[in-house]
Amino acid sequence: MKDIRSQLLALSEESIRDFNKKLCPDAGRELLGIRIPKLRQLAKEILKGDWETFLKEGAEQYHEEIILKGLVIGGARLPAEEKLPLIRDFVPKIDSWSISDTFCPSLKIKPKDLALVWEFILPYARSDQEFDVRFAVIMMLDYYITDEYAREVLQQLDAIRHEGYYAKMAVAWTVAELGVKYNDMAMDYLRGENHLDKFTYNKALQKMRESYRIDQEQKEELKRMKRS
Repeated sequence: MKDIRSQLLALSEESIRDFNKKLCPDAGRELLGIRIPKLRQLAKEILKGDWETFLKEGAEQYHEEIILKGLVIGGARLPAEEKLPLIRDFVPKIDSWSISDTFCPSLKIKPKDLALVWEFILPYARSDQEFDVRFAVIMMLDYYITDEYAREVLQQLDAIRHEGYYAKMAVAWTVAELGVKYNDMAMDYLRGENHLDKFTYNKALQKMRESYRIDQEQKEELKRMKRS
């Protein structure tokens, strides 16, 4: 595993490190400063070999080492039933929005596995850990804003009570995406007796207003709906 560390160090860029420090002030580990496409390419190379040993024994000192493990899990060609234990082991290592938001889309959940994965992520939405909640909500955002799941997603978001900033922002972002794709349903929810706290509610309105897919008339209504 020393060779992986040396490759990561070689890919490090000071300007990217400085930029990422500002972008990810929540990062719980030291940042090297590596572009995500380069990490994806390295993950593909690892997957050609003994990737299982890398997941078990690979170092976890740097932020990018955690992202790399997440990308390897995402790219591993395994049935969902076999991948879920790897995801379960990985989630406690998420200590930054950037890890969660890179990891979740890399999983590429297949339609036939959505029901299984839905049941898997629901307990994380009720966790008292900020990045457990973020993981669950970003999974909903990436895979479950669909005809079948949209209403269930909204119900789950409405039940989240975590006070963490990154949990709240994930909820606001996902409510806003529902507002774009399932506008009537989301607007009924936002106009009605929802249980979003003021910060999350107002952020969801703001993100909807920022979307080019929301017309000007509704943007004006959203502005009036802001809680003071």
